[in-house]
Amino acid sequence: MRGPAMTDVARLAGVSHQTVSRVLNGHPNVREQTRLRVQAAIAELGYRPNRAARALVTGRSQVIGVVAQNTTLYGPASLLAALEQTAAEEGFAVTVGSVRDLDRVSISAAVERHLAHRVAGIVVIAPVESAGEALEHLPKDVPLVTVDGDPRRPVPLVTVDQVAGARDATRHLLEAGHRTVWHVSGPADWFDSAGRIEGWREALRTAGAEVPPLVPGDWSAASGYRCGQMLARMPDVTAIFTANDHLALGVLRALHEYGRRVPDDISVVGFDDVPEAAYFIPPLTTVRPDFVAVAEASLELLLAQIGSGAVGELRQTIAPTLVSRQSVGPPAR
Repeated sequence: MRGPAMTDVARLAGVSHQTVSRVLNGHPNVREQTRLRVQAAIAELGYRPNRAARALVTGRSQVIGVVAQNTTLYGPASLLAALEQTAAEEGFAVTVGSVRDLDRVSISAAVERHLAHRVAGIVVIAPVESAGEALEHLPKDVPLVTVDGDPRRPVPLVTVDQVAGARDATRHLLEAGHRTVWHVSGPADWFDSAGRIEGWREALRTAGAEVPPLVPGDWSAASGYRCGQMLARMPDVTAIFTANDHLALGVLRALHEYGRRVPDDISVVGFDDVPEAAYFIPPLTTVRPDFVAVAEASLELLLAQIGSGAVGELRQTIAPTLVSRQSVGPPAR
């Protein structure tokens, strides 16, 4: 048995199939009483529009293509989930083109696959420098938004305010009485990492505090553990800001093994507010990005392009929130 067709909806509603099509496409030249009658017929029959057929007629589908690196990192994974949910609320489905590397060849190939399926627009989660060149070579007439991309590139961009988040984290430790704050960073080629380094240094310089040497990490708890082993052996270290919560987890274990109590001897602040952060020992003070707000702003920019056909150079920066828990205290006297 076949499912209900548009002609079945038209017959039940007592209208032409062209009228049903206009209702489905949100056409303004439909009387409200007629629109309600068609919508009631759609609900009664359980009719689902043929998206492929609509794409052939309108030139685009109700699908948004997302290009993202194949990763389980909390930030990108949370952002992708938020994009899917937000798109669904706007009546769009999301198809994800996962790539192993965010380079020109991989991103271009993923975009071409999306375009072959007539997606309405594309979101590229581009948090690393290697993605920048690829974005410059994409077709200019494609509705496109980048998330966490290079702020120097002339493409629409939505990003978390990494600088402000790191500045707040560092200032929070300074206000607790610490003379300076050490920073365990993320990878050097990530824009998130660069922004957090900038905010950390800015807060220290504004306060007139010494800026210690950067301690480079790679987002993982294992990296945080190795960095924490070094910092635990330095008696002058009383405060550490890590570029994400997994780094903080590794640091906490190293400090524990070396007998450095948190927060009595050393205070620690992370970034991301992973769901487990409240259950670390002690519960972790951290910076919480608003991934839902980033997704909503991204879809708003993209849908504006889809509606107007114009590609702008808009920027939107979403402020994160400091979440205070028990991993920060005054330095030991």
